[in-house]
Amino acid sequence: MNPHNPLHDPAVVYLRAVLGARLARLRSAEESDRGASAIEWAIITAILALLAITIGAVITKKVTDKANTINTG
Repeated sequence: MNPHNPLHDPAVVYLRAVLGARLARLRSAEESDRGASAIEWAIITAILALLAITIGAVITKKVTDKANTINTG
């Protein structure tokens, strides 16, 4: 049995790329008063990313478990 690694799922790879771009944009902000806002956005983004990865892993596990119960013989 080959367990599915949710970190290599295309949706997760895309999400990580989007989040990386957003964090890079936040880090490169030249205004010093945007620091607190950038931290808040980074925390919110991290929470949403964790939520998306968790939901993806749960769905993948349920689908895999259901697929393993199908009798092909």
